[in-house]
Formats: sequence, C-alpha cells, structure tokens
Amino acid sequence: MTQDGFRKIALSFPDTEERAHMGHPDFRVSGKIFATLWPAQELGMVRLTPMQQQLFILAEPEVFVPVKGKWGERGCTHVRLSAAGAATVRHALDTAWRNTAPKKVRKGRREKS
Repeated sequence: MTQDGFRKIALSFPDTEERAHMGHPDFRVSGKIFATLWPAQELGMVRLTPMQQQLFILAEPEVFVPVKGKWGERGCTHVRLSAAGAATVRHALDTAWRNTAPKKVRKGRREKS
C-alpha cells in the first residue's frame, strides 16, 4: 500500500476531509480524526477500539502495531503501509471511520451502499 493509496481510500468515505495535524496529514469525518499518515515513517494510523486493535493485530501482526503510549492503549493503531494490502487498509479505515462518524452520517452510508 502506498501513502497515496491510503489517502485515496480514506477520502472515499462520506463526509471525510483531509487536514493537517502536528505536521502530518489527517483524515476527519464530521471534523473528528479517524486516521492519519506519517509519511516519513511510511505509516498510517487508524483509531480503533482496544478490542478491535487486538483483533487486527492478531489477524495481521506484520501490518498492525499499537501506537506507543496512552494513544495505543486507547486503540490507536499504526498500519505498516509496505506490508498492507488494499483490502486490509480499506477494512481498517472503514472500521475507524464507523467508530468516529456520527450516527446520521453512518446511516446515510448504509442507505447508499
């Protein structure tokens, strides 16, 4: 997976926009961050629940690793872009988007799908 591929998938979700936070790109739904890119490290980050994080890591430990510190304990999870396939990234981003999007935005997505 490339950074551009990660960006393209992240921006494909409804009500999503790209901004910058602490010097790196982030992706927001209704103004709330659900994913970021760390270009220098070739990493993405998705906001999962701690349980979701455990499941993603168990399924693909070469792709997913907790962010260090408290953020990681809360579910923020790095995605090693070089090891990730498009389907894996799409699933992780979809999960993070659904965790973050307001109910009315999620509902609208189901109706369009």
